[in-house]
Amino acid sequence: MPKALPLMIQGTHSDAGKSVLVTAFCRIFAQDGYRTAPFKSQNMALNSYITIDGKEIGRAQGVQAEAAGVIATTDMNPILIKPSRENDAQIVVHGKPYQNMNAMDYRKDFFKRGLKLIEEALDSLSHTYERIVIEGAGSPAEVNLNDRELVNMRVARIANAPVVLVGDIEKGGVFASLVGTLQLLSEEDRERVIGVIINKFRGDVKLLEPGLTWFEEYTGKPVLGVIPHLQDLNIEAEDSVILDSYKPDEDKTKDIDIAVIRYPKISNFTDVDPFFAEPDCHVRFVTKPEQLKQPDLVILPGSKNTIEDLLFLKKSGLAEKLHLLNEKGKTSIVGICGGYQMLGLSISDPDGIESPHSYETGLGFLSLRTAMTTEKTTVLSEGTLTFEQTAIHVKGYEIHMGQSVFEEECDSFIETKNGSEGCKSPDERILGTYFHGLFHNDLFRERLLNKIRKQKGLEEITGRVSFNQLREEAFDRLADHVRKHVKLDIIYDEIERFYQGGEKYDENIAIHNDSGT
Repeated sequence: MPKALPLMIQGTHSDAGKSVLVTAFCRIFAQDGYRTAPFKSQNMALNSYITIDGKEIGRAQGVQAEAAGVIATTDMNPILIKPSRENDAQIVVHGKPYQNMNAMDYRKDFFKRGLKLIEEALDSLSHTYERIVIEGAGSPAEVNLNDRELVNMRVARIANAPVVLVGDIEKGGVFASLVGTLQLLSEEDRERVIGVIINKFRGDVKLLEPGLTWFEEYTGKPVLGVIPHLQDLNIEAEDSVILDSYKPDEDKTKDIDIAVIRYPKISNFTDVDPFFAEPDCHVRFVTKPEQLKQPDLVILPGSKNTIEDLLFLKKSGLAEKLHLLNEKGKTSIVGICGGYQMLGLSISDPDGIESPHSYETGLGFLSLRTAMTTEKTTVLSEGTLTFEQTAIHVKGYEIHMGQSVFEEECDSFIETKNGSEGCKSPDERILGTYFHGLFHNDLFRERLLNKIRKQKGLEEITGRVSFNQLREEAFDRLADHVRKHVKLDIIYDEIERFYQGGEKYDENIAIHNDSGT
């Protein structure tokens, strides 16, 4: 008999804080002695995570697995949707590209296959773990989609999971969104909701208490917690939706100014997260040339559609501004993955793998040419890079469709067991690599920042804090915060109640009902 007891976190809308709360419960259950796994049946995200066997899943599930202290597998996110252009996305099944599909074809043709994948993944996890913390997506009250949805209440029924509904008070109208969501659910699904959590609260909770009392009386559902907003949490975000609410550090007295180019199809932007934890770094995302100004470091992150994002750089004027900065010789430029490809001489995509544009000249900073291929590279990587005459062991991961070759001899950036990787200019001001996670390597990050500090006549800083240590501390801090503000005893009781008395979901009945008969 399966032994895992599930709990599902759903939200009234996207960015309600589901991912962070799942991370918190993964840590809490692990701290309480349960072998715990995260699960998200279908994740739409451009921020990827590479499993130990070289497969691709949503980054949030990888981080949640780390919070639980377990190795991430594709069972934790069997379906990953990576938007590549308008109304079109790459469908990744158990970590490998399946095919590109538009939204309507995916909804019409993939439903039964997706349902089977989800059931199999949940069954596999349930025989390996003792707790499964399941994350929904968007809202369970999207009535136009619910007949064939694969990520909210249908998953709760498959797993027979109690559901906690999360509302974000920061966006306003939290009681209306919670009540409206509950009223739009079927009676069966409404009964599955064991209570609600109000997230990201700021202020005196006593001012909220009349509303909490009203809500419980009106809906019959308990408020399981009001969680205050938690500042400066060093845990990676789910996807680039978070950038829409990003507020740059306004402390312009910091020594090092870092500009990150935010193109339309930016991916794996969390590569730059370690710089936010550095006390001397001012980090900002830019979309216009006038925002770029005179930074010490420019980072070109990954992209899901490299040619179209390259065209964005050219049309916006950012490409011209980058060349002007390079000519002045005071700004370092680092390209990661798609950003690395853009730094080269050209990018070709004759088969339309990512874009309808078959060819585009690059920025010309490095002597490489990239061709998009149908074979996707997904691998954990490590090697030794040489920077500032120092050999540094680094670890990272690669996710890319293209293969790059050098037209002229170029100084290798990283030496791996499979050969040379990446490229750098002779003065090491321009660096390019396929290694995501490069800046998470503490010694390299320290040397890079100290090179900039020396150029500016500033004293070097050594012994910078380990970013991985900060993340572990953040997991514990988040778990402690949630423990303090939710009724964990009720949640534990409800998990046990559902496990003891629930009905098993019948796939054949579900498919029959979804056919409209």
